[in-house]
Amino acid sequence: MSGQLKEVRLRIKSVGTTQQITKAMKMVSAAKLRRAQDAITQMRPYAEKLQEMLGNIIGSVEGSAGGGLNVQRPIEKVLFIVVTSDRGLCGAFNANSIKLTKSIIAEKYSAQHAKGNVTILPLGKKGFENFERNGYPLISNYWNLFSDLSFDAVKNAAQYVREAFINKDFDRVELVYSKFKNAATQEFVCEQHLPIAQTKSTSAASKDFIFEPSEEVLISELMPKILNTQLFKGVLDSHASEHGARMTAMDKATENAEELLRSLRISYNRARQAAITTELTEIVSGAAALQG
Repeated sequence: MSGQLKEVRLRIKSVGTTQQITKAMKMVSAAKLRRAQDAITQMRPYAEKLQEMLGNIIGSVEGSAGGGLNVQRPIEKVLFIVVTSDRGLCGAFNANSIKLTKSIIAEKYSAQHAKGNVTILPLGKKGFENFERNGYPLISNYWNLFSDLSFDAVKNAAQYVREAFINKDFDRVELVYSKFKNAATQEFVCEQHLPIAQTKSTSAASKDFIFEPSEEVLISELMPKILNTQLFKGVLDSHASEHGARMTAMDKATENAEELLRSLRISYNRARQAAITTELTEIVSGAAALQG
């Protein structure tokens, strides 16, 4: 009985230590979430308006004016930019991004994948490790982007993707990331990054543009900047989603630890009570034997 009590005591101590760790991780994630949430909240309206403006302009000019970034080609080679995190302990955050990517490949690009023409550009260590383990063709130059997250680092990746598309290394570029809603909710989405999709508008005024300087010069300067911004927005969205998912996961882990501690304490008290009862019974039986 004493051995059983000691085992329960050790488990209670172990679970209590784990609970302290999950509480600390929850607090750290909450602080990081606040900064990441502020960043994406400020960035999102600007990026969405730029994207709308670019789509309207592309829809009003000839295809050659897009510098090759809006050219629709038969889809033979596909690139997926998949944004995950560098660390785990964030619930199903990474698994959902990877699962969405694989499901879209299976549904839309199974023929290209069978020919080995689906390539992954992972942004984040977890995605890199998973796709490498599963034998996908990889572009492994940018997976450690989150070790020093900055606009310049994202811009380098975006520039590589643009040049690869213009050089016809890929005919379609898809961006998979997690759109931040709130700390407990993330929406995993796949958006077409290249070629740039045209925005259909029935308003005549929306297509009545006066270009100064020429439309070729304007679009050649504008397109790369907007694409950099779009990719950076996706990265910031996923960054905030990661911290929200980790905070939620650590909060749930702390609650589960508390429930387990409660159950272990009850088990410990019952075992201790049984041990005391057994000892009292032995004492009484011994006394009765002596009297007899």
